[in-house]
Amino acid sequence: MINKIDIENFTIFHKTELEFCDGINVFFGENGSGKSHALKLIYSIAACVSNKKHFSESADVKKHLQIALANKLNGTFKPEKLGRLVRRKQGLNKTTISLSYKASSRPIEFNFETRSSTEVKLTKTPKTQLPKSPVFLPTRELMSIYPGFVSLFDTVNLEFEETWRDTCVLLGAPTLKGPRTAIADKLMAPIEKSIGGKVELDKSGRFYLSIPKQGRMEMHLVAEGYRKTAMLARLISTGSLVDKGYLFWDEPETNLNPKLLKELIQVIINLSLHGVQIFIATHSMFFIRELEIERIKNKKLLLKYFSMNKSSEGTAVQQSPELEDIENLAALDEELRQSERYLQEH
Repeated sequence: MINKIDIENFTIFHKTELEFCDGINVFFGENGSGKSHALKLIYSIAACVSNKKHFSESADVKKHLQIALANKLNGTFKPEKLGRLVRRKQGLNKTTISLSYKASSRPIEFNFETRSSTEVKLTKTPKTQLPKSPVFLPTRELMSIYPGFVSLFDTVNLEFEETWRDTCVLLGAPTLKGPRTAIADKLMAPIEKSIGGKVELDKSGRFYLSIPKQGRMEMHLVAEGYRKTAMLARLISTGSLVDKGYLFWDEPETNLNPKLLKELIQVIINLSLHGVQIFIATHSMFFIRELEIERIKNKKLLLKYFSMNKSSEGTAVQQSPELEDIENLAALDEELRQSERYLQEH
């Protein structure tokens, strides 16, 4: 599991230490407060330290990780150059990042400066890799753009984040065989019930929704909310989210109605209870309330909240496993005020 990250002078963050739970970690706050940046940063590092080729006996681990980190940060954030990710101030500045995870007794720590183009300096090298690769789901569904996307991304300079390519690669992986299929089937059952069928990948490279007694429907014709949920089903069926792992999801509530969102929350909880560590950025008070309701019913559910608020000195973060300990709910307060205004008018 990923334990914590120390961030200094990265984009909107000045000096921040985030400690994570093994279950579901929820980031919320107003636009521009750094939620997505935090998710992408943690994901980028996790993607590098989970790559076994960087830790092979013949590899120069430090050299490999320095190159991998620079490439991943550039590919994920798409800055003009790496130094643009350093927190802005007059003159030169330097960002320092440290990520700790349970598989390694030593964290990975690195830095780069304002003038850096593609150069990352590793100051602490982890001894072992992260045991499983992370999964990143963006706000947009990817099943409708999947056909040919990876090959196009690899041959043409596209201005899409590399997370899209990473997820498309995972979506195209073969489905599980053997004992783990039973776990995957159990996790997928509520999703398939929700979307009304099974997700299939055709030899042509197109995804379909196979609906009982109706046949197959092109994924392009399926409602976007269902396509987002279908991505999760496919990633479970390929084993990317079975037997532990890491899921990063940016605003899962986008284009989902409350009923479908409630069903999706149940799936996220089931993944967490099966050992998947989850990181979510959200604007939805509905989403957070549903998680709180589920925690009351299930004491095994681990939650931690991160409230992110902009200030003149960078993003300030309040973190707690208890929502009631968070003093400032930032953008979520607007939903509460709207409810009050509605009740007053009626």
